[in-house]
Amino acid sequence: MLKSRTFVKKTRKGGVVKVVQEHYLRDDVWCGVIGCSSCNTTQAVLDPQCLNVQSNLCPKSHFIIPDTNVVCKQIDILEENCIKHAIFLQTVLQEVKHLSASTYRRIRDAIANPEKKFYVFSNEHHKKTYIERGKDESPNDRNDRAIRVAAKWYQKHMQDNCFQTDIVLLTNDVENKEKAVQDNLTTYTMYEYVMALTDSPELMDKLSGDFEDDEKNQIVFAEYLPLSKIQSAIKAGRLIQGTFQSSRDNYKEGFVRVHGEEQDIFIKDLDSINRAIQDDVVAVEMLPKQEWTKPSGLVCRDVENNENDNAETAGLENTAREEKLENYIADALPSGKVVGIIKRNWRPYCGILLPNPNPNARRFLFRAADRRIPRIRILTRQSSNLLGQRIIVSVDAWQRKRRYPEGHFVRRLGPIGDKETESEVLLIEHNVPYQQFSQAVLNDLPTLPWEITDDDAKQREDLRHLTICSIDPPGCTDIDDALHLTALENGNYEVGVHIADVSHFIRPGTAIDIEAANRGTTVYLAEKRIDMVPELLSSNLCSLRSNVDRFAFSCIWELSPDADVIAARFTKSIIKSQAAFTYAEAQLIIDDKQRNDDIAISLRSLNVLAQALNKKRLDQGALSLASPEIRFQVDSETHDPLELVKKELRETNSLVEEFMLLANITVAERIYEIFPQCALLRRHPSPPLSNFDILLKSAAVKNIQLQVDSAKMLSTSLAQADLQDNPYFNTLLRILVTRCMMQAVYFCSGTLAYQDYCHYGLATPIYTHFTSPIRRYSDIIVHRLLAISIGADKTYPDLMKKDKVQELCNHLNFRHKMAQYAQRSSVSLYAQLFFRNRVTKEEGYILFVRKNAIQVLIPKYGIENTIFLRSADGSELPFIHDEQNLSLTYQDITLQVFDRVLVEIAVEHNEIQGSKIRLQLLEPQVCSFSV
Repeated sequence: MLKSRTFVKKTRKGGVVKVVQEHYLRDDVWCGVIGCSSCNTTQAVLDPQCLNVQSNLCPKSHFIIPDTNVVCKQIDILEENCIKHAIFLQTVLQEVKHLSASTYRRIRDAIANPEKKFYVFSNEHHKKTYIERGKDESPNDRNDRAIRVAAKWYQKHMQDNCFQTDIVLLTNDVENKEKAVQDNLTTYTMYEYVMALTDSPELMDKLSGDFEDDEKNQIVFAEYLPLSKIQSAIKAGRLIQGTFQSSRDNYKEGFVRVHGEEQDIFIKDLDSINRAIQDDVVAVEMLPKQEWTKPSGLVCRDVENNENDNAETAGLENTAREEKLENYIADALPSGKVVGIIKRNWRPYCGILLPNPNPNARRFLFRAADRRIPRIRILTRQSSNLLGQRIIVSVDAWQRKRRYPEGHFVRRLGPIGDKETESEVLLIEHNVPYQQFSQAVLNDLPTLPWEITDDDAKQREDLRHLTICSIDPPGCTDIDDALHLTALENGNYEVGVHIADVSHFIRPGTAIDIEAANRGTTVYLAEKRIDMVPELLSSNLCSLRSNVDRFAFSCIWELSPDADVIAARFTKSIIKSQAAFTYAEAQLIIDDKQRNDDIAISLRSLNVLAQALNKKRLDQGALSLASPEIRFQVDSETHDPLELVKKELRETNSLVEEFMLLANITVAERIYEIFPQCALLRRHPSPPLSNFDILLKSAAVKNIQLQVDSAKMLSTSLAQADLQDNPYFNTLLRILVTRCMMQAVYFCSGTLAYQDYCHYGLATPIYTHFTSPIRRYSDIIVHRLLAISIGADKTYPDLMKKDKVQELCNHLNFRHKMAQYAQRSSVSLYAQLFFRNRVTKEEGYILFVRKNAIQVLIPKYGIENTIFLRSADGSELPFIHDEQNLSLTYQDITLQVFDRVLVEIAVEHNEIQGSKIRLQLLEPQVCSFSV
């Protein structure tokens, strides 16, 4: 059955075209109920004999049909195990997909869970449930009517087939409910339905909805402008759209990041922030230039709960210290205020429930683990079970009359301070997919025993005769890369980088490919890793272990003795690594002059070529930066940290790095040559000169003048920057340089001009990632492109569409950034566990100076923490802040950036917050404490 409609559509150029839209209807769209005599039941999942839940409202067996609002707002309840046998209409899913991509993914995952018995009914293609939109009917009203029509059809269908099963429509829309009741449909709000459940009282805490209004509350925040006015004002240039970023140092300040603009808009106080939360897309009104200010320079420390924290009428907090406006004007930043929310980007937040002094209280404040998130007010009946626990809370709304946003409890994770609980928290907070691989993914794995077939061998170059070896960190099992070198008769060298051929095992569009793309990257934590692909591939079939045959993708050069590239070629290959070394083992072989076997000769020659490559890069302006890196030796049974080890760099680290960089550059040139519109590349944008302000000011304090007009000038001036009385000074400068850099990102070649491809840090005009496909999905895509370019594989549509490639790049950029944050958080957690029973004095250096605090780096342990300067009674000391010289002075004590200090490291335990590392300043002697 065919429905069609004709309408007129404007083109981008102002023309008009006639469009005919066809819509096919069927009479064989099945109901999904087991045992239905009029429908095909092979795909049925709804069991009429199975009672959903024990309910005072619905004592009979029943199927629920949630509308769009219920799915969007009550997804946490729909995901609960006790909610089963639900019908999700095509109309509802289409609306949810349009309104919230994250909620849509969650409900699709729930539908895919066979234990939930959820069924999708294509009501938009069923000839008895499809409806057309009325002449004066809004799209929302039409969809509500379509939901009621489908529910009524289901109700009649159950009766016609003699099922003693009710259909319950769940809606929170008052008008929709009234019309449903008029149609004789059994209809409840989600609140009514959940409150009537007798066997799942815990669901009541998970109800999402606004708190009852309280007329006694004062109006705290300004009202938002309507979205229609916001959109027209943005087009007219009266308002600016951007993403809100809360300050990590001071929650009362923030910035709005505007796409395509170098400078952010400063938001100076809670009134101006106006209920914006981290990552919300907001509309900003610029303030007059005479009202522009700059960050206060104050660090807001964590404060314990007090009586006002749970008071309903508590007003906004004043800033910690009033400053005269004149103090700001000299270096004022463009400033504005939030006047509307374009898109909320709220997510479930991990944190703790703060105690309420009222023993009968049901309202509590929740403090998120992310300090940038405001406290959230929730209603709960199980506070006694939640205090002292890490929990997850979702935000529902933030009314202008409320000091805090309102939310609801989602689930409990475990006790505060528990190692497993805290590890899970950091994974959730950084959106790291850490669940076990699904059976569908495991079904895509090759069966064991696996071996190379004759057909495989015919399609690959056999390189098993070469002296190939790998060099990796200790304990590495996911070995991506291996190297070989052969001296040629003409005096040159053949050098090969051999990369695990993961793309052979992961084919486009399969379940394992979709999962790997979603994960994006392997996440390395202090005690374990979260693999991007199952262990059978990551640690076995794709790992280039020694003395086993493996598939590889090889990049092979002819290099001159000066490391000039004479020629390069690529081939799918079979290799057999002769040895798997650690960096230390490889270094010992290079340094052992008595050893002259093939491997030793190869490693020494590779090392010489790597040094030549490194010199070429540095001469071109590549930066050599620094960051404090540590790792832990972990007990194999308890996974507790036994020893903290600072990363030691050897020549062999640089040896591997240089050839991996060369491979990535060579492959980037190749795939861009063949696919100029859809190559997946990686760029490192040049930072705006304003990013270097704090670096230049810090260096100038020690009479060091840095040149930052280009990467080459910066590299040269860094090499010359030195202080005789501070051997760590140059490293500190390089650490500060990393804070000035932009984020390196993946991008599709067809979306930018070639001059924007450059990688600032590496000083190369083009770059990609090819060398780590076991742990980076970007490399798998690059392997596929490279394979097509040499005729070793075939293409597929999404690989050739630049919009699809760029969409994937955006996702991978997010996953990569979150993985880095999760790794740092894991190191911090294990540092805390390491110092749990230790009190240590250690040397540190001041990295930053604030008005009321200093930020100290302890190189030995890679710890960076903020130390507040207080008197013995906790009051602020009258330090004089010299912003020009980056110093704090009190009596005869001066603290300046780069100064060496002595600190005490200890772990302090708090019953509410759990444990955290505290730093105490010992020399110079000032009463202090850290966050």
